Amino acid sequence: MAPRSIIIDTDPGQDDAVAIMLALAFPEAIEVIGITAVAGNVPLAKTSTNALKLLELVGRTDVPVFAGAVAPLMVPLETAEYVHGESGLNGWTFPDPVTPLQTTFGPDFIIEAVMSRPEKTVTLCPLGPLTNVALALAKEPRLAARLERIVLMGGANVEGGNSTPTAEFNIFVDPHAAVRVFRSGVDIVVMSLDVTHQALIRKSWLNELKALGRTASEAFVGLLSFYERYDEQKYGSDGGPLHDPTVIAYLLKPELFEGKFVNVEIETTPGLGFGQTVVDRWAVTGRQKNATWITKVDADGFFALILEAFRRLP
Repeated sequence: MAPRSIIIDTDPGQDDAVAIMLALAFPEAIEVIGITAVAGNVPLAKTSTNALKLLELVGRTDVPVFAGAVAPLMVPLETAEYVHGESGLNGWTFPDPVTPLQTTFGPDFIIEAVMSRPEKTVTLCPLGPLTNVALALAKEPRLAARLERIVLMGGANVEGGNSTPTAEFNIFVDPHAAVRVFRSGVDIVVMSLDVTHQALIRKSWLNELKALGRTASEAFVGLLSFYERYDEQKYGSDGGPLHDPTVIAYLLKPELFEGKFVNVEIETTPGLGFGQTVVDRWAVTGRQKNATWITKVDADGFFALILEAFRRLP
């Protein structure tokens, strides 16, 4: 079987970085045809540069990187240096990248890549705010029908939010973009905090990663050790959740996950509910179902898959 073709839309971010590594480590299953950067965890200049740094770390400069939206559609940009550090990738010192960014605007690349390939052969994997995806869908109305699916990290229901009591960061940063995406008609799979909070970076797992003794694994022990300290303090847990790699893990091993097809709406009214993903788990509203909301993950299997990825990396 030919590998699945994907575009990763991202705002790296240590957990985004793991997701990118996971996708690159299994070329027989996943072809990364491009990475589009968006403003989110840190501003666009840093997220786009971070994507280049990560590709150079593992010798995959053949994957093109495109800069996208510098700000959300309708609200000022909120960033998360308090989680990821000033660079977005604190915890490891990367050299400045020598690979240039592509000149095409990120949403335009999404359109060109999807529309130039056979229908239903490209999966879009957003790991940050959905601004680039919304812009692409708005500019090319035929895009929704041609995508195979969108598998995204964002939102929260039973776990509550991490940016506000009700909102998860990626959706909170650009809820107006999220509205456009969830109403697009694309087959959507959602990795929310409800499932990512089941996948904690345990110290024992970090020790296993360190024991691999590879360049990439050494770098990521540093990155993840920095990254998890915020969530450990916030939640009082043994390790912080590893959010974004669940997207790629779902493509590689969907049997690790369980979910339910539901209606998801995005709250854009200013106030305590701004950015909330309203999940109709029991179909009480009669609204059309528009997303598969993942509720469970086999955490041991998930982390075993990531370890296998790092065994394959340089």
